[in-house]
Amino acid sequence: IESLQFFLLLISLKVLSTAKVYIEFQESTVRFNDIIAYRYMFVTNVIGLEYTFLQIALSIFHVIMRNHLIVSGDGGILLDFYGDKVISYLLAIGAAAGFGATENWKATFDAFGVDKSFDMKGYASASLLLLAFVCTAILSVISYALPKKV
Repeated sequence: IESLQFFLLLISLKVLSTAKVYIEFQESTVRFNDIIAYRYMFVTNVIGLEYTFLQIALSIFHVIMRNHLIVSGDGGILLDFYGDKVISYLLAIGAAAGFGATENWKATFDAFGVDKSFDMKGYASASLLLLAFVCTAILSVISYALPKKV
């Protein structure tokens, strides 16, 4: 699930970073970083990618060395659990900000007859971020419940 989460976040970041639209009557280009909510979505995406990469690296270390790098016992499990919770909430808020911004800008761009690709990229990126949130939420449950069963 971590690798799926990583790829969802990576694709979401790529889609968002390529979002731009040319507004003919103003002779200007609007990019994703011109919209504050998209900047927030971008930052949460990057934080999610960094956390996921760290988790994958720690999992590989754990498999190879057969011990925990940071904390042994229940401390490592709790660290994974709470880390997953914090990141999942960040991703959910980032996705919500992306959906809201896209909906607001869609009305503005529709009024001026601007290309719909900007809207579609905003929705696609927010949707992928939302799916990454679901993966993180599932991982938080697995990271806490599975070691108790084993």
